[in-house]
Amino acid sequence: MHDTDGYFGEQVAAAYDDRTIEMFDPDVVATTVDVLADLAGAGRALELGIGTGRVALPLARRGVPVHGIDLSRAMVARLRAKPGGDAIDVTIGDFATTRVDGTFSLAYLVFNTIMNLTSQETQVGCFRNVAAHLAPGGRFVIEVLVPELRRLPPGQNVVPFRVGPTGWAYDIYDVATQATSSNYVRVVDGRAEHRSIPFRYVWPAELDLMAQLAGLRLCDRWDGWTGEPFTSESRQHVSVWERPAD
Repeated sequence: MHDTDGYFGEQVAAAYDDRTIEMFDPDVVATTVDVLADLAGAGRALELGIGTGRVALPLARRGVPVHGIDLSRAMVARLRAKPGGDAIDVTIGDFATTRVDGTFSLAYLVFNTIMNLTSQETQVGCFRNVAAHLAPGGRFVIEVLVPELRRLPPGQNVVPFRVGPTGWAYDIYDVATQATSSNYVRVVDGRAEHRSIPFRYVWPAELDLMAQLAGLRLCDRWDGWTGEPFTSESRQHVSVWERPAD
C-alpha cells in the first residue's frame, strides 16, 4: 500500500458515509456521544482516526472541544465538507506516533480502529502516545470487537460476513500472527473488483497489558456503549483506562 491515505483513500472515503451498518444508526451515535461527553467533562477530547466525523461532529455539538488525528486526507476532506467540520482541528498523521499540542481529558478510538495498527509494536506505541497526551486523571476509551476465532472450525481461516448477488465480503485470519484482513469483492458489469484491508486483532487482556506498559489502569469494561456487563459471550467491548492522577 503506497497511497499516502493508507487503505482509506478516495474510493473508500467517497462511500464511507453511505453505509447502512449499525454504527451509523442515530441512536447508536447518540449513545456513544453521551458516554464520551460524560468522560470528557469540561476538558478536551482527542479522537484517533477521526475519519469523516461520525462521532467527532456530534461530540463537538455537545460542547466538547475535539482535536482529531487521521492519516487519510480523503476522509478528513469529507469531515471538512460537513456543517461544523471546519471548526474541528485535525492533524494529518499516524495516530500511533503523531503528537499534538496540549493535554486532553479524553482520548478515544471507536469501531475497531485500534486494529488498523497492524503490529503489536504499533498498538503498544499508540497507548504510549495517548498516555503522553492525557492530563492526570484523563481517560482512554477503545471500542473493539472480541476476536471471533470461535467461529473458525478446525482447518478453516475464512469467515464470510456479507453475501449478495453483486458482491460478498469475508475475513481471513492468521492465528499464528493475529493478522487478519477484511476482503470485499464487488461485481460490476460482469467484472469482479477485489479490495483487501489488513488489521491486527487484539485480545482484551493484551490491551490491558499495553495500557499497563503506558502507565494507564483499567477503570471499566462493558459489552457496549449502554454499559451492559462484559462476559465470556460478549462479541465486542468498550474499555476505559485512566492515567492516574498521582
